[in-house]
Amino acid sequence: MATHAPSRSLRGLSAVVALIAAGAVGCSGVSDAVDSAKDGAKKVARQRSVFSLDIGDCYNPNGKAEGTAFTVEIVPCDEAHVGQVVGEFSIDKGKEYPGEDGVSTIADNQCPVEAQKYALDTWALPKGVSLFYYTPTKESWATGDRAVSCTYTKEDGKFSGTLNTAQSLKPEQATFLKGSNAVYEALWANQSEKDSVEDDLAGYKKQAKAVAAALATHVDGLKDVKGAEVAKLRASLKKAAADWKKAANAADADAFYIAYDSAFDGIDPNASVPARKELGLATTVPADEAEVWAA
Repeated sequence: MATHAPSRSLRGLSAVVALIAAGAVGCSGVSDAVDSAKDGAKKVARQRSVFSLDIGDCYNPNGKAEGTAFTVEIVPCDEAHVGQVVGEFSIDKGKEYPGEDGVSTIADNQCPVEAQKYALDTWALPKGVSLFYYTPTKESWATGDRAVSCTYTKEDGKFSGTLNTAQSLKPEQATFLKGSNAVYEALWANQSEKDSVEDDLAGYKKQAKAVAAALATHVDGLKDVKGAEVAKLRASLKKAAADWKKAANAADADAFYIAYDSAFDGIDPNASVPARKELGLATTVPADEAEVWAA
């Protein structure tokens, strides 16, 4: 492929990782050479353009360096691999190229939503897996490329098996996870860019309103989910919803802080562990979430 051919960028939510096509073969004997040749032929046969990735594809990148990706090696999901495509969407075709930052912002907001449709329980993800995305470059945009492929990628090492858990979940598990995910999505998606409430009281109140609404929906959904621990969690989340509503209606920053402290503690993910265990879901709080509430 010519060096000027359109390629795509692979970026992470908090870091940039790009892939370039590369390969090397080494051997110490005839047998090793034959094995290497077979492996190389298999890899070549598995190559696919990054423009044709589908949801569910498990893959290995062709090398790793700052730059862009042209192709990846598609592998069966039961083989060790670096990443899996877990969602996709298209950017509005009517817009001009938003720039690298603009495309990243769009993907930052939408990929978590798309990924949760496929891998609903983020607590069950393999350790070290993070959400990344392939996005159009300026060059590929000019050819009509508008697709964003959302992937869970392991930056160090590989993992085996598909991340498609949505189809295997029981109704009560899916209800719990959808409600819980929506709460934290409302929290982070509406986070103010200002560090202090005094500098953006309206923004923080908007966030509180969104979380309160998500909690109300979550609490309502849990009323039909049986289990003593689920009932306890539902009661505590109902109180948390009231505290978030108070924060949303705060007259000033001081009133907001008073309500917010209790509200934030009320959605500590650690508190959901007993209910998760009762429902047969993953019970280890992801490190990034545990760090937030520990602080």
